[in-house]
Amino acid sequence: MALTDDIKQQIQQSYRDVLAGKGVRARYGQRLMIAEIAKYMGEITENDGQRTSPPAACVVEAGTGTGKTLAYLIAAIPVARALGKTLVISTATVALQDQIVLKDLPDLKKHSKMNFSWTLAKGRGRYLCMSRLESRLHDEGNGDSDTMPLFLLDSPGTEEPGTRAFFEEMLASYGSRKWDGDRDHWPEQIPDDVWRQVTTDHRQCTNRHCSYFDSCAFFDARKDLDEVDIVVANHDLVLADLALGGGAILPEPENALFIFDEAHHLPDKALNHFAASVPLNSTRQWLKQLSQALAKMQPYLAPATQAAKSIDRISTASRDVDLVLARVYEEAEHNTGWEFNEERRSAQWRYPEGELPEALAELASESRIATANLVRHLGVLADELQGAFDERKKHEIDRDTAEAWYPVIGAFHSRSEDQLRLWTAWTEQVSGRTSTSDSEQGTTEDESRAKARINRSPPPARWSVRQRWDHAEDITLFSSPVLADNLLYSRLWSRAYGAVLTSATLTALGRFDRLQSRAGLPEASRFLVVPSSFRYGEMATVEVPAMACLPTDDGFADELIKRLPGVWAGETATLVLFTSRRQMHQVRDALAPEYPDLIITQDDMSRGEVLRQHRTRIDEGRASVLFGVASFAEGIDLPGKYLHHVVITRLPFSVPDDPIEASLAEWVSQRGGNPFMEITVPGASIKLVQAVGRLLRTEEDTGRVTILDRRIVARRYGQLLLDALPPFRRIIER
Repeated sequence: MALTDDIKQQIQQSYRDVLAGKGVRARYGQRLMIAEIAKYMGEITENDGQRTSPPAACVVEAGTGTGKTLAYLIAAIPVARALGKTLVISTATVALQDQIVLKDLPDLKKHSKMNFSWTLAKGRGRYLCMSRLESRLHDEGNGDSDTMPLFLLDSPGTEEPGTRAFFEEMLASYGSRKWDGDRDHWPEQIPDDVWRQVTTDHRQCTNRHCSYFDSCAFFDARKDLDEVDIVVANHDLVLADLALGGGAILPEPENALFIFDEAHHLPDKALNHFAASVPLNSTRQWLKQLSQALAKMQPYLAPATQAAKSIDRISTASRDVDLVLARVYEEAEHNTGWEFNEERRSAQWRYPEGELPEALAELASESRIATANLVRHLGVLADELQGAFDERKKHEIDRDTAEAWYPVIGAFHSRSEDQLRLWTAWTEQVSGRTSTSDSEQGTTEDESRAKARINRSPPPARWSVRQRWDHAEDITLFSSPVLADNLLYSRLWSRAYGAVLTSATLTALGRFDRLQSRAGLPEASRFLVVPSSFRYGEMATVEVPAMACLPTDDGFADELIKRLPGVWAGETATLVLFTSRRQMHQVRDALAPEYPDLIITQDDMSRGEVLRQHRTRIDEGRASVLFGVASFAEGIDLPGKYLHHVVITRLPFSVPDDPIEASLAEWVSQRGGNPFMEITVPGASIKLVQAVGRLLRTEEDTGRVTILDRRIVARRYGQLLLDALPPFRRIIER
């Protein structure tokens, strides 16, 4: 469906209407982005509704000031509606999600003549579960009750952080509709350990069988999902849906046009999503909790029933898992070359090339078999309990027992499945990972391309971490893909009707290669860097002062302490970025006494409060210096007078002990590459561009960036990093 004149006219007219309605002028970069996205979407199909082009994504890097949200909405909405596809907009943060739903979409509808509907999609874990809240209050009112064991699942031995009054207020607010049950809409931040007590997941939820189904916050929020034109989600929810096969939570990929905003986060989010871990001692404690739960449940089940037999089988399987975990722990403890970092009280060991020692590999195989057995029997019991909700059939379990115990067994089942993922990952063959059955399947072009991708991918990263506390110790086993390319290609790009990726930082050293390889983007994808409307050379400078030490020298922290007051002298609003929390605190502790009420670090209070205090100081005419680490180098917005100076203390190279990056570097080296130039420098370039991107937020902003790491001019790779920055006027001391 090449773009029809009617759709082109809709897009152009909507853009004119929005500009007139808001009283703003057209931006060249924004127009370019609208045209690129509309053209890409128009070329997906030749016969409406079926994708006839090969898999391809449209990748647009658009810097601050482009107005990219408006650009992709104006381009995509008319095309998606004409094709009958759902537009799924995915962001990396809740803040941007809320901005699109509460500000950008209503704004567009108000000023354009486009008619469209939208809804917000979040995971079940962001919503209140009334059944769990009711059980929570029931438990507290009946201290001796053992019939509602939902909180057996919470961490043992911890004090209850949520008071009864708090949960009663929650119930009253939801009941009166003052609150919609969305965690993000509660007036204050709810701590994770409190929230876990009143939410649920798909394994614990009884769906339509729940007595609160008609007033369920999660299902209320989902009612419009199949009817609306636009679904606003986040990367984690999209990945969770893909892990369930696609179409379980969101529209099926084949019927969706995806827009990934903040798309540079997608590969790392995918890695996190498909990683797996098992803490050995904690899992053995969890198995004890399972035994306690089974003992409490047994009296409610008639002897010789299927459910009662399942309890016996689960008990046996649980003991088998416990025995093999004890042997895994002993093997890992005694036959690993642990080197403790006393400050962190931990040690890490990575298995080179993902190859496990023979003894550990055999134990991993035993653990997989034992855990799979436990998963199977827990699944049978969960199905038995769920069957009791069907009122059309006579069942061995009464409904009250099923309602009380289904969430408990569902949670144990879910946790055991998570453990099985680690053992499955640890027992997969590292080399020659394409199985015979795969190679015997059809040889279509898509399959051949998929096999080629697998064969040139690195083996998984496998590692262990040993931690010590005052009265306990544990060893956690980890596995993760090293690149998300195959996962994203097979589950998303090859299936999606269409996909647009956009962000202010998608290139590394001026190229899209890094994103393309890490995200597994199809070969037919198209790429565009939208020129910025900022006049960088007039608006800001990048300065590299003379320094006596490099960051690799022992005296660097002392030099920072000596030089920083001179660097920020005369400025009202400064952001100083560190790559190490320890160094940030060291410098703060040395300087704060001399500069009272000047320095705030991001660890002093919540992020929002830190920024609020900073703005208040500026508004009162006082100077303010913010100290931050990586999370303050991206995503904070301090326009105009609130930020005039960004100080980079050290180039943001990755931590060398990251096991995933180390595994990738190992693989690149084996293929004859240079990991530092292929991985480390491009990664640092992206982070550096994001960091300096804090400075200019609007076309009226001015300021300067100071880089205190002389490697940017003293090393050969430094010129690459410098040239990848926006074209600020440069002042380099020799």
